[in-house]
Amino acid sequence: MSQHLPPPPFEKKIVSFEKLEEFVRKLPHPVVLTNGVFDILHRGHVTYLAQAASLGASLVVAVNSDESVRMLGKGPDRPINSENDRAAVLAALESTACVVIFKDKVPLEVVKKVRPDIYVKGGDYEISQLPEAEIVHSYGGKVVTVAFDYDRSTTKLLNKVRSK
Repeated sequence: MSQHLPPPPFEKKIVSFEKLEEFVRKLPHPVVLTNGVFDILHRGHVTYLAQAASLGASLVVAVNSDESVRMLGKGPDRPINSENDRAAVLAALESTACVVIFKDKVPLEVVKKVRPDIYVKGGDYEISQLPEAEIVHSYGGKVVTVAFDYDRSTTKLLNKVRSK
């Protein structure tokens, strides 16, 4: 007979938007914030997240809701994994201190609640084109883009699978 075990501890790192500010207040600083879809987690993702985490003491990851992924135009069958599954996988990573799901295309409200010391995006973004950067700079925070060490993407993986 199968035994039911308690939920794994990483589940506690998944926080609702409503409880985000309170949760982040208790985290060691500097707090680093990043965001993305993180649909099919791959080496590029985990390397990027570990590098972002290395910039501070606590990494908060804002993950796009299923609805916001569709707003981004990633394709009619995206996301592959549900927002709750993507949040759980991200929370299980040792580099992650907190995961929150956001419903907009851009996590402006998350940035306002978290008020990260450092906001991080991938090297494919220009800081001047990020509306989030303006908010972070307004209170003296720092915005950093991180170069990708591995040329990986969920879209490329899906194209590879679909071509077989």
